[in-house]
Amino acid sequence: MRKTVSKIVGKLKEPSFGNQLHLILGVKPRRTVLYKQAFSHRSVKDDVSENNERLEYLGDAVLGTVVADYLFKKYPYKEEGFLTEMRSKMVNRQQLNDIAIKMGLKKLTFFNKEDSGLRNSQIFGNTLEALIGAVYLDKGYERTKTWVLQHIIIPYLSVDDLEQVDINMKNKLIGWAGRNNRVLSFETIDETVDRKRRIFTIAVFLDGESVAEAKGYSKKDASQAAARLAAEKLSI
Repeated sequence: MRKTVSKIVGKLKEPSFGNQLHLILGVKPRRTVLYKQAFSHRSVKDDVSENNERLEYLGDAVLGTVVADYLFKKYPYKEEGFLTEMRSKMVNRQQLNDIAIKMGLKKLTFFNKEDSGLRNSQIFGNTLEALIGAVYLDKGYERTKTWVLQHIIIPYLSVDDLEQVDINMKNKLIGWAGRNNRVLSFETIDETVDRKRRIFTIAVFLDGESVAEAKGYSKKDASQAAARLAAEKLSI
């Protein structure tokens, strides 16, 4: 009896999806169904009207616009090349994935947890973009812009620090290998299909030996992830 009561009390104390969402957003959501869709990965919701891919597309565009506007106003005398590079650093896949995890979005994302590749992938950055898309549809552009500034850019994206960051880890690794007379190569070692979507596994070979491998929904993303792992192992 006590165990049953304990379980019931435990469930009552668990915050609902709406309450957890309220904590993350800082405002009360009106159209909860939008946010449930934003947190639904295609591995559990194959129907395009139920998963977050369309919202991810929309959120990516909104985030790009907000970041472009922010940089344009912050750097009134910088040229286009600098602004474009800074925007790329702020919205790159790994960066958004790290921010999403820090925000707690991984815990709210509905995905196939039996797939170990997904647990360690960059789908949570996609969730963040989908969330931005949901906020945009629920609150409009101006409130979304304010939310992105207050909850993403200001707490997580220091532009002063990002100026020093090289986001192309693959090129960085190739440059290191050339300077040290090492033979480096990137090879596709596996290609599978998950729910009509291809997943690539890229391995980094140094002097003929595999030092790291990673998966991604494109060869570019997988290569960058593998390069980042290799750089960490090699202390570059």
